[in-house]
Amino acid sequence: MLGFIVSILSGMCMSIQGVFNSRLGEKIGILETNVFVQGTAFLLSTAFLITSKKNNFKDIKNVSKLYLLGGVLAVIITYTVIKGISTLGTTYAISTILISQLITAAVIDAFGLFGTEKLQFGSNEIIGVIVMLAGIIIFKWKA
Repeated sequence: MLGFIVSILSGMCMSIQGVFNSRLGEKIGILETNVFVQGTAFLLSTAFLITSKKNNFKDIKNVSKLYLLGGVLAVIITYTVIKGISTLGTTYAISTILISQLITAAVIDAFGLFGTEKLQFGSNEIIGVIVMLAGIIIFKWKA
């Protein structure tokens, strides 16, 4: 149950953040917004780390170097979400992002990439993605 609750909260925060970042980007620029967002995240995360009783940061040397690209992906994500929302609008951009995330997650799970457990995907999952794609097309359809 906790997984669903935090996932719902994450989705809400991501949508709100995307709009906030897009509005900020309109005023100061996308790259400047990206620096501000990543800098704020760094400062807040550092404060949480310093005040945390548990600190496993020293174990970072034991992690696959590939997994250290999360920060690079964060910059790409922030930039592309801002650009997507500012050009497509919030609902259309977020819907497209969600489908892209779902398809990417399905590929990761189907092939067991990045150390994940392989999961089987059948017709129900494929139909679900098709229905989502149809939903975006219907949503944006100009009658």
